[in-house]
Amino acid sequence: MSGGTALAGVGPLRAGAVFTGRSVRHSLRDGEGIVMAIALPVLLMLLFTLVFGGAIQGDGGYIDYVVPGIVLLCSGFGAASVAVSVSRDMTAGAMRRFRSLPIPAATALVGPVVASLLRNLLATAVVIGVALLIGFRPDAGPAAWLAALGLVALWILTITTLFAFVGLVAGSPEAANGYGFGLLFLPYVSSAFVPIATMPEWLRPLAQHQPITPLTESLRALLTGGDAGAQPLVAVAWCVGAIAVAGALVAWRFPRTAAR
Repeated sequence: MSGGTALAGVGPLRAGAVFTGRSVRHSLRDGEGIVMAIALPVLLMLLFTLVFGGAIQGDGGYIDYVVPGIVLLCSGFGAASVAVSVSRDMTAGAMRRFRSLPIPAATALVGPVVASLLRNLLATAVVIGVALLIGFRPDAGPAAWLAALGLVALWILTITTLFAFVGLVAGSPEAANGYGFGLLFLPYVSSAFVPIATMPEWLRPLAQHQPITPLTESLRALLTGGDAGAQPLVAVAWCVGAIAVAGALVAWRFPRTAAR
C-alpha cells in the first residue's frame, strides 16, 4: 500500500495528533535541550540588559527595547531542534518505516512542527516572566497582548517550518544543526538589539528588508503602547510568504528524500 494513502479512520488529523504526541514525548525526554532553549535566550537578555544596556541606553529603558527581540531569538533557538529531529528520522530509517504505515506519510512532519509551537510558546512565557522580574514594564491591554502572542506564534510556525525543510535536505543531524545557523543569526542583523540607524550604511538594507525587523517593531509597539503603523501587516506577509515557500519545498522534496 502507498504510504500517502490513509485507511478508513486513519486520517491526517488522527495521524498528526499521534506524531505530535510522539514529538512532545521526545521533547520531554530531552530535558537538557529544553533547558538550553530557554536558558540561552534568558542569559542573552541578562547580558544585554545588565552588562551592555547601560552603555547602549543609560536611562535604564533598554530592557523595554530589547525584550521583543529576545522573544523572537528564543523562538529561533527553540525551533532549531526540529531540523535535527527531522534529519535524525530521515537518516535513521524511521521515516521509511512511517511511509509503510496506513497513514498520510507527510503527517510525520506535522508532529515536530506542532510540538515546537507548544514548546516555544512555553519558553516565551518563561522569558517574559524573567523579563518582568528584572524590570520589563509593558503597557499593553488584553487585545495588544493577544495580537503580540499571535505574531509570536506565527513566527514560531514560520521558523519551525523552515527548520523542518533544513532537516529534510541535510545529510546528517550534525549538518542540519549547522545549516540552521543562518536563520538564528537574523535577529542580530535587525532592529532587535540596536536601532538600524546606528548600523553601517551598507548593512541597513539587509536589516530593514528581512522578517525580524517588522516583527520586532510590531511587538515593541504592541507591548509598549506605541504606533506599529503598517509593520504588523509587513510581518504577517513575510511569515505567510515564508511558510508558503517552505511548505511547497517540503511537499516537493519529501517524497524524493523519503524514498532514498
